[in-house]
Amino acid sequence: MQTRKIVLALTAGLMSSTVAFAGDVRVMWYSDGVEGEVIQDLLNRFMEQNPDINVILDNVAYQVIQEQLPIELEAGRGPDIARVTNIKTLADHWLDLTPYLADPEYWRTNLGAQFDWMRPDGSEIIPGFMTQLTLTGGFANKTLFEQAGVEIPGPEATWDEWVEAAGKVQDSQQLNAAFAIDRSGHRISAPNVSYGANYIGPDRLPAPVDEGTKTFARKLVEWTESGRMNKDVWVSAAGTTYRAAADDFINAQIAYYYSGSWQVANLSTKIGDAFDWVATGSPCGTVACSGLPGGAALVGIKYTKNPEEVGKVMDYLASEDVVREFTERTLFLPAHKGVIAGEIDFQSDDPNVKAALTAFVKATGQVHENANALPAWKWGTPVYGALVTRISQAMAGELSIDDAFTRIDEDIKAQVAEASK
Repeated sequence: MQTRKIVLALTAGLMSSTVAFAGDVRVMWYSDGVEGEVIQDLLNRFMEQNPDINVILDNVAYQVIQEQLPIELEAGRGPDIARVTNIKTLADHWLDLTPYLADPEYWRTNLGAQFDWMRPDGSEIIPGFMTQLTLTGGFANKTLFEQAGVEIPGPEATWDEWVEAAGKVQDSQQLNAAFAIDRSGHRISAPNVSYGANYIGPDRLPAPVDEGTKTFARKLVEWTESGRMNKDVWVSAAGTTYRAAADDFINAQIAYYYSGSWQVANLSTKIGDAFDWVATGSPCGTVACSGLPGGAALVGIKYTKNPEEVGKVMDYLASEDVVREFTERTLFLPAHKGVIAGEIDFQSDDPNVKAALTAFVKATGQVHENANALPAWKWGTPVYGALVTRISQAMAGELSIDDAFTRIDEDIKAQVAEASK
C-alpha cells in the first residue's frame, strides 16, 4: 500500500506539471542544497515585474527528474521548463529558445560553451543554460582524521592510499565504513577514467568495457566486501536508482565521501560547526587524478504551449545579475562567462566553504580529456545506468564481477539497438 501511495504521488505531481494555461509557466526543479529556495525567491521577483506571467515551481525529488520525466517527454508531455542533468540523451525534447529570446547573441557569448552538452548532435539550437558547472571530487572529515591521528592524504594520493587512510580512521573511531561513493554510474566514471577508461569508441558509439573500468570496478567491489565501502549506499536500491551518500558523511559515519562540488552548500548547511571538513580533489589512478565535469541545465521543453512566456522567464534567469546572485547564494560554480570574469562573493560565513570551492576550481585543471569528452556524448547516460546496475549486483553477490562486465556490454548494446530503430 505504501509503494502504491508513492507511485500515485509521483504521478499526481507529474500530471500537475503538464497542465498549462495561458500565461502559466511550470518549472520542474530538483535541489541538492538550498537552490530551491533561491530560485523561488528569484521567480517571485520576476512575477512582480511581469504580472501577466504566472510561474509555478514544482519541487520534485531527483529520482522524478531521472526516472519519471523521461517517460513524460517520450509521450510528448512535460513541464514548460525543467532542471535536468540527463541533458544530452534527452536533447531531442528541448525547445529551441532562439526565436523567443531578446538577444540570442548574449546567450551564445556568455553561455554558449556548454550548448553542445544540451544539443542534439549537429544542431545549433539554444536549448537552455547550465545553472551551474560541477566537478566530481572528494570530501574528508578533517576532525575524524585528527581524532584518529591519521594524516589526510596529499593531492597526488591514489585511491588505494585514500581508502587505506580512511580505513585507519574507521578502525580508530569505530565508524560504519571508511568511505562511500554516491550510487551513480556518473560518479564512478571519474575514477574509471583515472585508471585509463575510455567509454567512447572510434565510431562514437559505446566501446566495450575496458581495463580501466574493470580495474576500478574490481577495487570497488573488494572494498565493499571488506567493509571499507559503505555497502548500503549501493545495495539498498535497484536498477539505475540514484542514492547519494551525503547523509552518511553529514552524520560523521564515514571519514571520506566521493561526490562533487554541488554538495558544498548542502554540507555547509547541515554540518554547521559539528566538525571540520575539506574538499580533496579526486584521488589518482594509474593515468590521471581526474574528476568528471558536468552540471545541471535549465532547459525549455518543446511541448510547451507558451513558448513566448518561457523565453521571457529564461531570459530573466540567464541575465548576468540573476546568475551572479544565484551563484553566490547557492555556492555553485557558474557557467556564465561574464559572471566568471567578475567578482563572486559567495555568501557563507563557513570557512570550510570558500576553501572547498577553491579546491574544486583548482581541480578543474586536472580533468582528463576522456572525462571532458563525456558531457557532450549522447550515450553517457545509458553507460552510467548499466555500470551502476550491474556493479551494484556484484556488490550484493548476485553476479560475479566478470559476469557484471558481460552484462554491462549487453545492456549497452541493447539500448543502442533500441535507439537505432
